[in-house]
Amino acid sequence: MSSSALPKTGASPLAPKRSFQSLASTNLAPTDLAHAHTPSTASYAQLVPSSTANPELRTNSGNTRVVMALLSELWIFNLLVVFAGTWFKTFWLGQYLGVQDYELWNPGCWWKIGLLFPLPYTIVCFFGICLPFRTPKFLNYEAEGIKKRRLDNLYILTVTKGDNREAVYRAWEAHRHLERMHPAIRVHVLTDEPYFFEGINCYTCPKAFGTAHSKYKARALEWYRQTMRFTEHDWVLHLDEESVIDDESVRRVVEFIEYEKEFHFGQGVIFYNQYKYWNNWFFTVADALRVGDDVSRFALQYTYFHRPVFGAHGSFLLTNGLVENAVTWDLGSLTEDYQFAMKAWDHGFRCGKICGIVREQSPLDLVGFMKQRRRWYVGVRRLPNFLPKIWTFFWTLGLVSLVCFVLSVPLGFKFHYDTPRWMAVAADFNFVIFLYMYMLGIFLQDLDKKVNPFLMVLRVLITMPLTVIASFLEGGSVAYGILQPPSDFDVIKK
Repeated sequence: MSSSALPKTGASPLAPKRSFQSLASTNLAPTDLAHAHTPSTASYAQLVPSSTANPELRTNSGNTRVVMALLSELWIFNLLVVFAGTWFKTFWLGQYLGVQDYELWNPGCWWKIGLLFPLPYTIVCFFGICLPFRTPKFLNYEAEGIKKRRLDNLYILTVTKGDNREAVYRAWEAHRHLERMHPAIRVHVLTDEPYFFEGINCYTCPKAFGTAHSKYKARALEWYRQTMRFTEHDWVLHLDEESVIDDESVRRVVEFIEYEKEFHFGQGVIFYNQYKYWNNWFFTVADALRVGDDVSRFALQYTYFHRPVFGAHGSFLLTNGLVENAVTWDLGSLTEDYQFAMKAWDHGFRCGKICGIVREQSPLDLVGFMKQRRRWYVGVRRLPNFLPKIWTFFWTLGLVSLVCFVLSVPLGFKFHYDTPRWMAVAADFNFVIFLYMYMLGIFLQDLDKKVNPFLMVLRVLITMPLTVIASFLEGGSVAYGILQPPSDFDVIKK
């Protein structure tokens, strides 16, 4: 495809907007400019004809259209499951589990009260999965005459330290063909010096570049922002090194940019089925809760609140150039993505939901899993804003609830106190929400992978007992963060 065949945009479709002056705007001395590695003028993704590209190397496959269509109707089923499950456990099983109606409180309630601590979280998730999951499936923007928002550049940016060569090239092979989908799309990889990769659109943040507060990923993103000189017509889709986005989701990202004009940043659903899915049952089930979180709590945030009340993920984060330049990435946090979203809110920017999917992978080992969760917990807790401190307080209460659950088993055998009906309803509601979110996360990811229906049912059933282990993994990570908070950013192996 030649550049003359592409529609005109604010920048050449083959050449990202950069110059010597853009590099000079960074905090580098003139002698350091040679270390700021950037690709050649033409995009490597465009230089390789699509006919010669190896389709077997492309890993950005998925079932996005089907999953999103199902989610748009699933809220009715979710409502029935939650109410039916709570009724079944409280009123049918309750007659065998010692649930009673003749007293409101007894001594056994003291160690059972902790089972109610997750209630604020589960109520939020309930509204998230039981309110309509809005998608633009019935909208025809062109037929309705909705004018497009101008789009000059959409940078699909994979951010990586660069030491995992296999992951870098895997991401590049998955995404490079996307530049042929739309004249504004650029596929870039951002690394830290000394990791620079020839033959791809690789941008390498030099060691000499410094900021007042940021380190590691945020520092590299700040260098990239200054180098690219974003305008209000530029957008960046942030992806982690193991993240992959499919063609259908990219189309939906472009639709979001062009038609959702009131929003300046957005996010979609992240699955953890891209690589080594179900290799480790425990981590696969543990990350299924994150999928459930995306289609409940975060869906509520992006569909109805349009404010980052619950924060944001660092991957599948779509940002406009105005937001990038107003907030910048000069942030001093272990969770720079969450802090970025809160600062964007402070500047008055609104966020929306992208009806697409990005696929990642779960941690490979227990140490990596716990360090990942520990960084999130401590990083969010240290943010100066009020809401993050509230959410981490409830996060901590989840650990207390887990301890109460463990204690209630031996104490229940020693002291025979029945559970008041009101407490049983609340505790069983929590149980049903958590269990259903784990199971829903597994079901959606299997559907996306087009798993055999019989295997899908088997995996959903296997998920039920594994949620207990997953809960202990999550609780142990919180305890790890309390007892031994990280002094710096942990990079885990994936």
